[in-house]
Amino acid sequence: KLTKDGDLARVGGAAYLHTLVQAVPTAANAAHYADIVLDRAKLRRLAETGTHIAQMGYAAQGDADSVLDDASAALAQVTQATADRTGGTTLADVFVQAVHAAEQIQSEGHAMGVPTGYTDLDILLHGLHPGQMVIVAGRPAMGKTTVALDIARSAAIKHGHQTAFFSLEMGRAELGFRIVSAEARVALDHLRGGRMTEDDWARVARVADRITAAPLTIFDDAVTTITQVRAACRRLQQRQGLDLVIIDYLQLMQSSGRRAENRQVEVSQISRDIKLMAKELGVPVVVLSQLNRGPEQRTDKRPLLSDLRESGSLEQDADIVILVHREDAYEKESLRAGETDLIVAKHRNGPTETITVAAQLHYSRFVDMSQT
Repeated sequence: KLTKDGDLARVGGAAYLHTLVQAVPTAANAAHYADIVLDRAKLRRLAETGTHIAQMGYAAQGDADSVLDDASAALAQVTQATADRTGGTTLADVFVQAVHAAEQIQSEGHAMGVPTGYTDLDILLHGLHPGQMVIVAGRPAMGKTTVALDIARSAAIKHGHQTAFFSLEMGRAELGFRIVSAEARVALDHLRGGRMTEDDWARVARVADRITAAPLTIFDDAVTTITQVRAACRRLQQRQGLDLVIIDYLQLMQSSGRRAENRQVEVSQISRDIKLMAKELGVPVVVLSQLNRGPEQRTDKRPLLSDLRESGSLEQDADIVILVHREDAYEKESLRAGETDLIVAKHRNGPTETITVAAQLHYSRFVDMSQT
């Protein structure tokens, strides 16, 4: 066209036209250019975040742990793949995602969540799902920690899920004894009392590889606030991934920052923070809780949802509440000796039901009734 009109030489000739063509972006290079833009955006956000963190440190608003947690959260946002996650999702996208998830569940034929290790409970709950706050509650000596360790062993040892276990009550040695006892089926008092037989040692040797290879991280000291728990979880998630968090137990936790006016307000704040942490990290969080003395003051000792200790917000914030109850803890001659009820008293996304498991407390574990 330019040649026909006599304008080719005037615009710079064929060589210049070729240079222009090579300089024009094409759709084929869009992804490459987008990567450049994203990379520069991350660097800009990193510089801005660094300045913001420095200002937070100098301002010193709140205690050091709270400032560190805010700084960690700000830094974590820099690694996000997109600059804006607040745009919302259309109903059309939600519909497609829901149908796809339903198809996947039906085709795979099993729960998508983290398995608890109890068959009937997994059928009822479809596993533990990201963002859920799950409360396991009971009176002292009912077996709350045993349930928590059963869930941790199922998730980490059996299914390979990255699991964080925060123990505010028991030390790592005691937890280690219980895990080995349950996995190897060696009497707990043999491990504790130095009365191991040759058969006991052989059983321990058989499970050594799968225990030591399990992705279970235990925190048993220097973690007393939800701020510290959240910071530790973020580090784990960034370093090796994270699928499940277990906290033993809520009443031993302290709130971060300014002291609350009373314990009920403090527990309410802790409860809300745990729920927010579950959503932020995108993992289920199992938290153990004490029940008040209500069951012991009734003829029927079975616990109720209203027995959750110190705060009604626990009942409100939790997606699932499981109450642990053993009749033989109150009546030694009970016809149900050796049985333990896992009472699903609240299930936000499904029915409530009582699941019965067998207590093998000499092995520090509960198992499906079919395994007895």
